[in-house]
Amino acid sequence: MSSGRILVVEDDFDIANMLRMYFTAQGYQVDVASRGNDALEKTRRHLPDLIVLDIMLPDMDGYQVCKVLRTTTRTSHIPIIFLTQKDERSDRIAGLELGADDYITKPFDIEELKLRVRTAIRAHQRLNMTDPKTGLPSGRLTEEQLRALMRRDDWRFILVGIDHLDLFIDVYGFVAGDEVLRFVALLLNEALDSYGSPDDFVGHASSDSFALITYGGQADEMVNHLRRRFNGDIRTHYNFMDSERGAITLPDGSTGPLMSLSFGVVSPEKQRFADIREITETAAELRRLHRLENERTGTEG
Repeated sequence: MSSGRILVVEDDFDIANMLRMYFTAQGYQVDVASRGNDALEKTRRHLPDLIVLDIMLPDMDGYQVCKVLRTTTRTSHIPIIFLTQKDERSDRIAGLELGADDYITKPFDIEELKLRVRTAIRAHQRLNMTDPKTGLPSGRLTEEQLRALMRRDDWRFILVGIDHLDLFIDVYGFVAGDEVLRFVALLLNEALDSYGSPDDFVGHASSDSFALITYGGQADEMVNHLRRRFNGDIRTHYNFMDSERGAITLPDGSTGPLMSLSFGVVSPEKQRFADIREITETAAELRRLHRLENERTGTEG
């Protein structure tokens, strides 16, 4: 099992490659970006559990990258460790004021950096900030975003559920189930990247569901995109026989449905909500009705 996903933002090839090889050997999934804009794009598409961020970059400095990450709702929770040759007190303070979680100077002790990375990731998980399987915000962060809805009237809350995930895990195991969760997390970030705004949010709500909040007015386009991409690719997670048959073979020899997505979409246009519990309960009921309709008609999503 992966220890987490790290994004290394470093334009020095030798240092970046060394960090990639070292942390990969420690059990992490490591991605590398040599420019600030590349780092922002990679982060939007696949949220890392932590970012090791060099300050001196060719297109924009690490302070600018950090500011964009901290002021973008989807990425504001990600731990950031600054990596730089600067050792001035004012530089350290500037990074921490922007929201960096830690600061280490070059030349650095790789064992010390490893401990700081591990500590930062575990601290966020202990605080129920991110789900360890998907890297998406969970628990308290999701609740905070829901509470913010009560002060606005231009939002859509979309509860996205993976139907029949339990059957899939019973047959294929929890490791395969975790791969499905990461696949859906990737699709959600892709949908927000295509149709959302910087204020939009996606979180891991429960074992088989995700919370998506959008202010961009394209909720229907997001739902259609998710349905299309999920239905187009989910069969690759099954073996050849189940994929071709369009049904999963259960341990007792019977068959069950393949996974599909169901949605519960709510907004303040048709209903006023007194608190966040009403929002989530309404979305859960609409998702349940959508799932029943899928099962009745035999459709996928």
